[in-house]
Amino acid sequence: MRIPITYTTPEQALSLIKSGDRVFLHGSAQTPTNIFKHLADNFEKFNDVELVFITVLGDIYVNKPEYEKSFKINSLFVSEPIRKSVNEGRADYVPIFLSEIPELFKRNVLPIDVAIIQVSPPDKHGYCSMGVSVDIARAAVNTAKKVIAQVNPNVPRTHGDGLIHTKRFDAMIYCEQPLHEANYGSKVGPEDIKIGEFVAELIEDRSTLQMGIGAIPDAVLNCLTNHKDLGIHTEMLSNGIINLFDNDIVTNKYKAIHPNKIVTGFAVGSRALYDYIDDNPAFTFLDIGYVNDPHVIKRNPRVVAINSAVEVDLTGQICSDSIGTFQFSGVGGQMDFLRGAALSEGGKPIIALPSRTNKGIPRIVPYLKQGAGVVATRAHAHYIVTEYGVAYLYGKNLRQRAKALINIAHPDDREALEKACFERFQVF
Repeated sequence: MRIPITYTTPEQALSLIKSGDRVFLHGSAQTPTNIFKHLADNFEKFNDVELVFITVLGDIYVNKPEYEKSFKINSLFVSEPIRKSVNEGRADYVPIFLSEIPELFKRNVLPIDVAIIQVSPPDKHGYCSMGVSVDIARAAVNTAKKVIAQVNPNVPRTHGDGLIHTKRFDAMIYCEQPLHEANYGSKVGPEDIKIGEFVAELIEDRSTLQMGIGAIPDAVLNCLTNHKDLGIHTEMLSNGIINLFDNDIVTNKYKAIHPNKIVTGFAVGSRALYDYIDDNPAFTFLDIGYVNDPHVIKRNPRVVAINSAVEVDLTGQICSDSIGTFQFSGVGGQMDFLRGAALSEGGKPIIALPSRTNKGIPRIVPYLKQGAGVVATRAHAHYIVTEYGVAYLYGKNLRQRAKALINIAHPDDREALEKACFERFQVF
């Protein structure tokens, strides 16, 4: 017997929000663009409403200066739609490990008054799915005083922690709109391919992989066609996983926890990826507090964590979230997986980055830019990879690290780096 469903209008649903409330909004591919637009269109009804989220995609409308009195953005990650607002001082950013965000809600550090999520249509038992973005949304829903659901038939039904019964919703809105898509593989350049080849050489058969976001992780996936029996335990998935799974390269057979399953917190990719994931029991979407817990990650053998960075200094300090004082992204889950991989038996924490930016600015540098954020300390650095090779820093002293990093810097940058190395360490 199907559960009777009553939908309401966005305006009626959003009337549950009161001035001064803290409101969580679903993110990544599940960003409810329709809800953001209705909030902006009715901004005069709200005063000092705090909006909390991680990565959001597309136009979120409420980030415009004219809405500042109505909405205060307090983001847990800096994605493109709010980057300008944060750096102009019109929005705020909370630096925090992705694995710890659920604790902000559970411990009432950031208690949620209203959670707004986008879900699949209810099944015959009345359960909806949070689709391809379970991550921190699970904890937000569990702790929120009120929950508003935007029901969208384009949301895939996923297995894991993302199922929620309609009786948990205080209001339901029906809206049919495409999920947000991204194709990082289209941005893969020759440097990324070379980096992918170097990283692939570090990956053994039966390893468990974590991939970050961007062209380099996708390039790595494209270079794994000769590997066998790989597993996936990652905070996010993108398109590159489909080919590896279809060709039985990713089998998950040798994982110690969740064998035979791909474990993730969220996915961002093409519609083809979302359709592939839809009702696919091989994919398990879990609470990010569990997925990104280093104590959980380390239980799998041979965990290979592949992440990128903005710049790395000659001692191995890793800046991944800012360009000097310009806040570009956030802490995210990089440290969660670098530490988890380091603690895993046979694990390899890898930072992969081009030796220079698209504008020719060096990424291997004597010192991080003034104001740059150190997301991973020099003590956490193991493998640093550029298109010129691999620098293995674990157990190396400062002088040895500098030499190893200079060897993988852009050739035109090496003379200046050697000079800086001599001035600092009296050696090269």
